Amino acid sequence: MKLARKIFLGAGIWGLLVMTPLYFMYDTVGRQYPPPITHPDMYYGFVGVTWVWQIAYLVISTDPVRYRPFMLVGILAKTLYFTTMCALYATGGVQRSQLAAVTPDLVLAILFAVAFVKTPRFWPSSALTAQLANN
Repeated sequence: MKLARKIFLGAGIWGLLVMTPLYFMYDTVGRQYPPPITHPDMYYGFVGVTWVWQIAYLVISTDPVRYRPFMLVGILAKTLYFTTMCALYATGGVQRSQLAAVTPDLVLAILFAVAFVKTPRFWPSSALTAQLANN
């Protein structure tokens, strides 16, 4: 359980550090990876939803047993983004540097899977344990 706490806490902090600057880099991203972005709603929507998921990872870190099912959603999110970027790279939709930038997502998907497997399905609270002992 400690491992899951560390993994999701680290993922949440890392994600916030990486995603927050993107709110201020709209024009820069368009210049670095032409053509310029023409749909700010899609760009900021992606950044916003991704930013919120970092908060979800922080929430999971507070009680991994309770939020264990959401670990599967985290695995799916990281895996889907990584595979999407691989498909885009294979079809010429993104550059190699953009593909390399999602490598941490693959690592996190694997770590999330490890955390899921290592986290027990049920961990009785002390109050529940006391109640069960009294019956």
